[in-house]
Amino acid sequence: MNKFIFDVDGTLTPSRCPIDSNFKQFFNVFCRHNYVYLVTGSDKPKTVEQLGKDTYNLAKTVYNCSGNDVWQGDKNIRKNQWQLPEDAHSFLAQCLSESKFAKRTGLHFEHRTGMVNFSIVGRKANMEERAEYVVWDTANNERDIIARNFNKTFPDLDARPGGDTGIDIAPKGADKSQIIVDFDEEDTTWFFGDRMDPDGNDYPLAQVVDHTRHVLNYRNTWEYLSWFQEQGIAS
Repeated sequence: MNKFIFDVDGTLTPSRCPIDSNFKQFFNVFCRHNYVYLVTGSDKPKTVEQLGKDTYNLAKTVYNCSGNDVWQGDKNIRKNQWQLPEDAHSFLAQCLSESKFAKRTGLHFEHRTGMVNFSIVGRKANMEERAEYVVWDTANNERDIIARNFNKTFPDLDARPGGDTGIDIAPKGADKSQIIVDFDEEDTTWFFGDRMDPDGNDYPLAQVVDHTRHVLNYRNTWEYLSWFQEQGIAS
């Protein structure tokens, strides 16, 4: 049996934006005819905001907060109550104060179920401010550097860039790879994500599934799924 796991930001939607309406129609049909699962660093309200409740509920299971908050429709299956230690918070606050990216929009620490999302520009940034930070980060590798230094300082925790502007932080092992316990070995699992590089938050899951497809955007995902249907891999 083929099972299909999808990241959300950058894979099914533009980062922090709603799903394209035409792709949504295609993807909803795909969900109705295949075993589809979602895994994202975002919480449930943000995921529903991006995909719509109809698409959200078409997935067999949704692993919010990198698998720390698990939902099947409106039923909460399990929840991780971990919180960021004070010394780790102080380390990140120091990174925030020392960053040479001057713009700050607020909500730099977003506490989610079982994890924290840290952002230099802040979660309140508008699309223009987010784009400005993406250009900065691409040139300076700020998120990668912060994550690597954080991981050296706190070996029991794991920090990985996620989405366009944030860093996802959780206890080591409480990343997207933890969802694999819900999948049977006899099934064939496919995982689609945009951050499968070693520093990305899709990387841990990509290491433990049968097959991966690194995508550039939702259009790339659409192309892959259409090809899968043509080849009979998906219905």
